[in-house]
Amino acid sequence: MLLDAAAVAASGTILSRQHLIAESGDASLHLQYLAQALALSQPLLFTDHVRWARDKAEARQIPSMELHARLERLGEALKTSLPAGEAATARSYLQEGLALLESSASMPASFVDQEQPLGLLLQDYLKAMLAGDRQGASTMILDAVARGVSVKEIYLKVFQPCQWEIGRLWQMNQISMAQEHYCTAATQLIMSQLYPHMFGVERVGKTLVATSIAGDLHEIGVRMVVDIFELNGWDTYYLGSNTPAASIIESICQEGANVLAISVTLTLYLGAVQDLIQRVRADPRCAAVKIVVGGYPFNLVPNLWQQIGADGCAQDAAQAVELGNRLLTQ
Repeated sequence: MLLDAAAVAASGTILSRQHLIAESGDASLHLQYLAQALALSQPLLFTDHVRWARDKAEARQIPSMELHARLERLGEALKTSLPAGEAATARSYLQEGLALLESSASMPASFVDQEQPLGLLLQDYLKAMLAGDRQGASTMILDAVARGVSVKEIYLKVFQPCQWEIGRLWQMNQISMAQEHYCTAATQLIMSQLYPHMFGVERVGKTLVATSIAGDLHEIGVRMVVDIFELNGWDTYYLGSNTPAASIIESICQEGANVLAISVTLTLYLGAVQDLIQRVRADPRCAAVKIVVGGYPFNLVPNLWQQIGADGCAQDAAQAVELGNRLLTQ
């Protein structure tokens, strides 16, 4: 999809003129989401942010009219901060967001289902986490593995939906930010206790380099992806977040990577993902590497991965391995 020139111009002008719009920190966040949506000509990226902000506010008993008024003020400010044509484009995106505020909030359904495989283990694990019982949570996971439950199943049917549910509970104001951070850190620790079960897997002669995009500190999802690749016999190199693009490219070359996996959770960082992909593509040493992306924005907007120049995207760790193998056989 070719980017709309007015949208690109408006996004750049918005980011360069944020200091001219005297608003709250929330307004600055709305501006950044608006700029990313405009740069990619994807209004849904902005309206989804508005939906999230609306649902979050309602869970905290903050009237939606406050968000409505803030977006209206933002639109008025953009009229004086942008050239007329660019302001009109930005205003059309804002109008879609304002229209969404007229609909009722619909909180996402729980990701915990006792009827699903390992549903009871997931329920008990989540309860232990929310109670701050890291030792109990660890014991139940290690006991399950000892009974024959595969590490892959633990990742895909316990850890993954647990993290989704924790995010949902925070959005609904049912747990604090501190609890959310505790549960994530505790799950990462328990994941590390399972590593001895991974390294005995027969190698398949394929290599993955994976990273979280700079600035996006939501790392646990891509860590799960890396571990599932490891369980499938790949050699993996996880670079964490905030790794400079030049260092990522050097790692691709040094490790002879077949696939580069890039994770992004927040729409705010899509521009950084696109920039990284362009830099990898521009280096002739990386001509053979396949680039796989994943994260919430790509689940939200079909084919967004094509727009930013990737070779494919996956919705979860299992799909990422399937995609990586498929890309290497094409």
